[in-house]
Amino acid sequence: MAKIGKNILENLTTGMYSDSKVAYREYVQNACDQIDKAIDSGIVTPELAEVTIFIDQKKRYVSIEDNATGVREKDFVAQLGDIANSDKKIGVDKGFRGIGRLCGLAYCRTLVFTTSYAGEAVASRMSFDAKLMREMLISDKKYTVDEILDAIVTTETDTEEKDKHYFKVELIDINHENTDLLDTAGVRDYLSFVAPVPYTNKFLYRRDIYGHAKKLGFTIDEYKVTVNGAQLFKEYKTRLYEGADNARKIYDNVFGVEFKDFYDGKTLIAWAWYGLCRFEKAIPKALNPMYGFRLRQGNIQIGDNTAVASLFKEDRGNSYYIGEIFAVDKNLIPNSQRNYFNETPARINLEEQLRVFFYDELHRLYHVANETKNHYRKLEAYNDAVAKLQEKHAKGFVDKKEQSRMEATVEDARKKKDAAKKKLEKTVETLTTSNTLTPEQRVQKEIQYKFENKNVSSATQKAEKKETEIVEQKEEKKSKYFTDNLSKLDKSKRKLVGQIMGIVSQIAPENIAEEIQAAIEKEFR
Repeated sequence: MAKIGKNILENLTTGMYSDSKVAYREYVQNACDQIDKAIDSGIVTPELAEVTIFIDQKKRYVSIEDNATGVREKDFVAQLGDIANSDKKIGVDKGFRGIGRLCGLAYCRTLVFTTSYAGEAVASRMSFDAKLMREMLISDKKYTVDEILDAIVTTETDTEEKDKHYFKVELIDINHENTDLLDTAGVRDYLSFVAPVPYTNKFLYRRDIYGHAKKLGFTIDEYKVTVNGAQLFKEYKTRLYEGADNARKIYDNVFGVEFKDFYDGKTLIAWAWYGLCRFEKAIPKALNPMYGFRLRQGNIQIGDNTAVASLFKEDRGNSYYIGEIFAVDKNLIPNSQRNYFNETPARINLEEQLRVFFYDELHRLYHVANETKNHYRKLEAYNDAVAKLQEKHAKGFVDKKEQSRMEATVEDARKKKDAAKKKLEKTVETLTTSNTLTPEQRVQKEIQYKFENKNVSSATQKAEKKETEIVEQKEEKKSKYFTDNLSKLDKSKRKLVGQIMGIVSQIAPENIAEEIQAAIEKEFR
């Protein structure tokens, strides 16, 4: 008879996941499935149902407990002892393979499951000697899965209050190489986006998201999950930060959300929301952990925030956005590691639609935003060029070459300004006459608001008048040179100083050249 060797157990435990924090996801996922059943059967109300995580760093101990159905005493050994033989249903339950509960074996000395079913005065306990399992897996001796389980598993029962109903997972003596499981803040940050928890009240657009889901007839599964007493929420924010962690500053704001629905014929297969901002740049990852599109099923994250990044037209595309994609189609089946979907016709269909959406709409959106900002920056560049030219007319040019260079700079800036101004006027006209704004127009309007708050357009009008005045002064031969002020020097020496300063202005940075010019004027005026 064929035997199942120990390597299959290694693949399902120590070899399954690259990130030990995935253990939290697996146990929370199982707890949420049981909470759904408990609510359906009236064992617990949605308001009282919860998943409680406790972390004791000193004792290197973790527990994950729910107050859901628990497991009947008569089913306990069979249900917990079976591997990859779950009775959960694909497309209904969040987990369905029956292997996630073993993941804790890779990260601790002892793994314990304790449970009590409502109405039964019994607590059932199953303990796994995880350290012994890992030793048997790496030994030269060949073991079957059954031989290893017989060696490492013990079960016992105890009395319990009849009205108690729970399932508790304990990871005792966490491995030193898996200390990240004891990092309370890190675990909270991880689960706040991975677990099926509500949006934080600080996220202004959560009502829009709930409203869109309701319109689609879709329920976003949400559960109360706490870590050491603090409830978890999806930590989406409207502010985007840049800079160092200890000196961060706001560089952009999420001012709204948009939605996209994906259908196969008339059947909804997925839907998404994404944030709108001015798209100043790709979102800095370190200070904005919410960045990127997150793929979700049952409101549990599939993979990480780069799961769909490869479907964008360019690598950086995903980093411009915050958002979520909710899988609806039951044929979108997560793989065993839950880092993506299995390859099915449903997945291929969704990928094709996402790729079109990312290529045709989102790629264009942040590029239109950059084009609009560049138009305003051309106005600013023109304003700055005219201001510098005017300042030089007042103070005096170094020489005619400098005057020609600055006049050429203004002329070039004016041409770019004129082209940008025409495009902006057309954009403003469209924004003014449109009853309903597209996502592109909403972004353009926000960019317009930013630059008009800086009075860029009115400053450009003033700069245009200044340029006209400067041209008139030149025609009247009223140009001034800084050597005109060097009264302590005779004409030949002023000419020499002017030539030297001309060379300095060409090779030295502008600020240094200005300092030298000021020092000369001070000395010889």
